[in-house]
Amino acid sequence: MVGVATLLLLRHGRTTANADGGLAGRQPVELDDTGRAQAVAVGERLRAVPLAAVVTSPLIRCRQTLELALPQATPVIEDGLIECDYGSWEGQPLKKLAKEPLWPVVQQRPSAAVFPDGEAMAAMSARAVAAVRSWDARVSAEHGPEAVWLACSHGDVIKAIVADALGVHLDAFQRIVADPASVTAIRFTPLRPFLVRLNDTGGDLSGLVPPPRKRRRRASRAADSDAAVGGGAGAAS
Repeated sequence: MVGVATLLLLRHGRTTANADGGLAGRQPVELDDTGRAQAVAVGERLRAVPLAAVVTSPLIRCRQTLELALPQATPVIEDGLIECDYGSWEGQPLKKLAKEPLWPVVQQRPSAAVFPDGEAMAAMSARAVAAVRSWDARVSAEHGPEAVWLACSHGDVIKAIVADALGVHLDAFQRIVADPASVTAIRFTPLRPFLVRLNDTGGDLSGLVPPPRKRRRRASRAADSDAAVGGGAGAAS
């Protein structure tokens, strides 16, 4: 996997909606005290990782997370990383939504789920995957294949990107966990993506930095200019 960029997916810290058991969606909910502490803590872990680029969902909880975690960074807004549009479900308690006929579909067959006055989960997955793959190619082209870059987004968005990286159907994405302030690492190779780390909430992140590429030494010229082409004893004359 050496020779490709590394994507770090960072979920925002805990919000007031997370604490209250509500579905925030695209509402401007902010980090609570726990979420702010989580953002500072993940920032300490990221200090050992040189980031070639930082992109983020436009929602304030992601921007607050990066302000606390990476105060020296200048994040670029990426609309493709915004939370799923849950339509009329936004702002409602999860306990209430669990009684809706659509709830089992969201949990068991999310590829068929379309939120009332909102977005289809399949559409959310497609635009999020397209966004990170486009950014990954851009970062690799501008900063080299050993670059590490970070995208701050939301639970369902990150789970959808991970499902794509694993080559599993979107209907399996509810089996994936992305906790607040967790880090997930993916490397996109020409043949397939590799999930390097998932839902990491406390590990050392310095190991995600690829080692410098070793320069190939130029082959020394043969001392004997009359050596047979192909070199080595017993070469055909």
